[in-house]
Amino acid sequence: MANQYTFYNGALPTTAKFVPVTTGTGLKTLLQVATPSTLEIQVVSWGISFDGATFGTKVQCELLETDVAATVTTGSGHVIKTTGPAQLASQVTVGTTSTGYTASAEGTITATRLFDVQNVDGTAGYSYTWSLGNYPVVSVSKFLRIRVQTSTAVNAICWATWIE
Repeated sequence: MANQYTFYNGALPTTAKFVPVTTGTGLKTLLQVATPSTLEIQVVSWGISFDGATFGTKVQCELLETDVAATVTTGSGHVIKTTGPAQLASQVTVGTTSTGYTASAEGTITATRLFDVQNVDGTAGYSYTWSLGNYPVVSVSKFLRIRVQTSTAVNAICWATWIE
């Protein structure tokens, strides 16, 4: 039986609330998941929300597979949550050039596969769940990314759910 995992773009809250991350201006990867050389993942759903102050400011949001990693804050096991019955740890690769959040460098991408793209209001949110069996597949040794492009910095919370 497949296990399901969810990963957010930040450390999970303990005694304080979840802290959203700024988009900055320009293109930025907010979340990245790296598949190992032996495993592909199937994306079940994803979502993003913003806390902008100005209605009407659009943020372009992309969910895509890339061939090159961004440099990210490491997403350790405590931030990848399993919802599967066996509570097994995810097999995705974790590190500053693998699974993590809030990119400091985008890397030089040569190939992508776009799974979803939306213009989302900077004061709103968006989420999508694929119908059963129609999940996009992230190939082995590739990277699932949630990227945003904005001219005005806003805070964002994003997440992706996949099965292994």
